[in-house]
Amino acid sequence: MTVVDRARRWLRTPKGLFTLVLAVLTVPSAQAVGWALVLPSLVAAVSTAVLLDAPLLRWRDGTWRAPDGAMLTGWLVALTLSPHQPWRIAAATAALGIGAKHLLRVKRANVFNPAAAALVASYFLLDTGQSWWGALPELPTPWLALLLASAGYITWHLNKAPLALTLLGVHYLLATVTAFSTDPTHMAALFRAPDVHMAVFFAGFMATDPPTSPPHHREQVIYGAITAVVGFAVYMLVGAVWFMPGGLLAANGYEGWRKWRRVRARTAS
Repeated sequence: MTVVDRARRWLRTPKGLFTLVLAVLTVPSAQAVGWALVLPSLVAAVSTAVLLDAPLLRWRDGTWRAPDGAMLTGWLVALTLSPHQPWRIAAATAALGIGAKHLLRVKRANVFNPAAAALVASYFLLDTGQSWWGALPELPTPWLALLLASAGYITWHLNKAPLALTLLGVHYLLATVTAFSTDPTHMAALFRAPDVHMAVFFAGFMATDPPTSPPHHREQVIYGAITAVVGFAVYMLVGAVWFMPGGLLAANGYEGWRKWRRVRARTAS
């Protein structure tokens, strides 16, 4: 098999398709924000994640493997963090994600979404800001159609539609109910850029991560609801920028507990 054939085969995999989708979103986003501003952090985050993950995969599996998952983790981190921070912050945040991927596991599966874990940890350890510039918030509203189409395509391809729709549905239901029962100005930001872009990007590209999210539709509904409820609670109680990644980590913990129980039941039998 030639290199071209291998590349074509890889591009048909979920990770390959996700890479193409991120590239489609990155080009107009970077053009709007400024390539000179975003490129150093993007390169630093991706290269750090890849260089750390490759030897760890070799040590764990006994063979060299392409660290394409790490590439996507670094890419997501860079698209989320504020581009006004030094590239070293993006590199350190990506490193936190790779550390979470390899240290917190049930059997061979990582428990926490690496990008979400990195974003929450870096907020506390590195005082990072998040702008979600890769979700096209700097572009006119019609560009939101590209984000919706991209997120919808990935969600459909991964068979995670119940998860993403539940997450977004519960999130905006809670925001709407709260707007009628309290000061609506506090909720208004959730329905405007960049928060609405963040919600779509997050639901389509982070929450649907195959290694850390459930495969079956019933569990996906529970998983999406946990993410939305915990995330909204964080937003209301703390108002932190990491409220959605924080909600996802709670759902990751629940799913990891379910996996651990299954492993324990098989061992006992």
